[in-house]
Amino acid sequence: MAATITDNHLLTAALDLAGHDMHIFPLKPNSKVPALTHDWEGRATINPATIERCWATGAFNIGVACGPSGLYVLDLDTPKPDTPPPASPFDDPSITTGADALAQLALLNAEPYPGDVMTVITGRGGEHLYFRQPESAALRNTAGKLGYLIDTRGVGGYVVGPGSVVNGRPYRATFLAEPAPLPAWIRRLLDPPKRLAPAGPPPRYRSPSKYADAVLRGELDKVLSAKPGTRNDTLNRVAFTLGTHITRGTLPTDLIERALTEVAHRLGGDVTKSLDTINNGLSAGMQKGAAQ
Repeated sequence: MAATITDNHLLTAALDLAGHDMHIFPLKPNSKVPALTHDWEGRATINPATIERCWATGAFNIGVACGPSGLYVLDLDTPKPDTPPPASPFDDPSITTGADALAQLALLNAEPYPGDVMTVITGRGGEHLYFRQPESAALRNTAGKLGYLIDTRGVGGYVVGPGSVVNGRPYRATFLAEPAPLPAWIRRLLDPPKRLAPAGPPPRYRSPSKYADAVLRGELDKVLSAKPGTRNDTLNRVAFTLGTHITRGTLPTDLIERALTEVAHRLGGDVTKSLDTINNGLSAGMQKGAAQ
């Protein structure tokens, strides 16, 4: 029996989302799979008449097309039985979900947790945080790029909308608000600056003053003495601290970059990851220092 406009709660939810300029399309009932056989992104709509005609024929779940909607959604998942354990800096017993990992990222970047946004709890207990796409950007989907159990959905991607039910489990909005701007620090992590490359001979660590020399030596010693499993976390914190000293004028940028690059090579392991960590930490520290 076809669903009716008056008793289909999914239709009500679909119209509500469309009323907030979210382009939607039907998913198969009790599923995350698009009901459309082709071009679900191009056919996503905010037109109420089109939505009513579609949902009057069945209890379809709701797909929110992120690209046409100008959305960038953080998908904070919960672990499955085959999910591998997290790597540094998320290898902490207290980090068990994508939301925990995002909190760790916020802590490492000295930023507040971005939770004051439209939030949808997924059927498995994860979270979708709705943000606006940055201006002059068309961010696409990522899988694990930000961290443990954190995926993103942008151009070319979709999320299951609130009101939907997947495998008998509902998706429900716990905080309704207009999508907030994507925080600048998350944007930086998604598109970090180019990696540093070793340049010239090892630095002699000659700093402008005894104080600056003590600051640099003390921070570098923290990384070199860090225990395995904590080195990347420590490297991020040290780079952040030294980044604030760059904006204060305590230390020159080139000396810090060369010193940290040498430390990364001395530690070995995934040097590329270490260099990315240096770039991210320095960038965040310099921005924080400039704001103070």
